Amino acid sequence: MVHPAAITIGLLIISNIFMTFAWYAHLKDLAHKPWIIAALISWGIALLEYLFQVPANRIGYTVMSVGQLKILQEVITLSVFVPFALFYLKEPLKMDYLWSALCLLGAVFFAFRSKLFA
Repeated sequence: MVHPAAITIGLLIISNIFMTFAWYAHLKDLAHKPWIIAALISWGIALLEYLFQVPANRIGYTVMSVGQLKILQEVITLSVFVPFALFYLKEPLKMDYLWSALCLLGAVFFAFRSKLFA
């Protein structure tokens, strides 16, 4: 049987892929369209995001606190966003991404340390 934390991580990764496209893909693909068109398309993509995010959080909450879920979400968000920004939006790689990642690693440590040293 797959551990609830692994299911949660998998669902949150899928959710974040949809979320990232909903939030940012219109900047590249729909820049020439009225903002309302971009918003409606983004809302459609966001619906798909929620179809993965809600079960992910419900499953994750059986083995993690809300704070731990939020920190996990932020780590996954950055892990999905950086490649998206680099490869899809063609943004330059910045050291700020590394520093952000290091800060998130610290947040993960503090959010999960009670489980790490139990």
